Amino acid sequence: MVYTLTFNPSIDYIVAVPNYRSGIVNRTSKEEIYPGGKGINVSIVLKNLGVENKSLGFIAGFTGYEIEKQLHSLGCNTNFVTLKNGMSRINVKIKAEQESEINGQGPIILDEELEKLYAKLHELKDGDSLVLAGSIPNTLPVNIYEKVLCMLEDRKISVIVDATGDLLKNILKYKPFLVKPNQHELGDLFGTKISSRDECVFYAKQLQELGARNVLVSMAEEGAVLLTEEEKIYYLKAPKGIVVNSVGAGDSMVAGFLAGYIKTNDFMKAFQLGIAAGSASAFTNWLPSEGEILGLLPKVEK
Repeated sequence: MVYTLTFNPSIDYIVAVPNYRSGIVNRTSKEEIYPGGKGINVSIVLKNLGVENKSLGFIAGFTGYEIEKQLHSLGCNTNFVTLKNGMSRINVKIKAEQESEINGQGPIILDEELEKLYAKLHELKDGDSLVLAGSIPNTLPVNIYEKVLCMLEDRKISVIVDATGDLLKNILKYKPFLVKPNQHELGDLFGTKISSRDECVFYAKQLQELGARNVLVSMAEEGAVLLTEEEKIYYLKAPKGIVVNSVGAGDSMVAGFLAGYIKTNDFMKAFQLGIAAGSASAFTNWLPSEGEILGLLPKVEK
């Protein structure tokens, strides 16, 4: 079974305001509401690609109820911890001449509620996969990712991590199956700016030396680089298309890669499906369907 863990899920309220101006009353031309959070995005795309999975994390209040309701309507399985107080955050995404976002803070998570999540994680078995994705709310310990990986260290669980900064760097010693920084996040880890494929490869190797088994580095419209534990290096170009959505492409890439690897046990085929999924996400208004992803697969170039 594949599990995804989102510590701070959200309702994403997406509004189109073509002529947005600050300081006045603006009116929308279109509104959409989706469940949000990086792990949740991975769950939805995995489900679209036919991979059953279960979403873990915390929900609270009427917004938490709506997150779970929408996931169930999409056919996704959930096993959230429901918090006693507060409400799951609302993230407002304004689509205008320039895209802007206002992200909510999220509810307070008590120690006893965190223990309930740990109990759910203890149910994972050898052969399962766990996706850790995104930031953590400021009410949780800053080393929460490390605690989760330490808890599962004695089990044969494939851990996939899509995080930034110290959240990523501090878990490498637990030898995660896959980490997926983008080129800017990879550069930030090493205090540099990465502007070429060769530089991506150089610093991705540094992550492997620190413990990561496989490293997937996304480079936006330039495609991506994959370094595998088999000591192979792959590079794929992204298909051409009109980018209409900047949210969720990295999450879709993770889901596509994981789905491809589960189905084929082949790194290159997983990589191709990951590129197709990430690109399909960028070319659609929200997360891509299986048809949209598979339609791009033949256009993924080596």
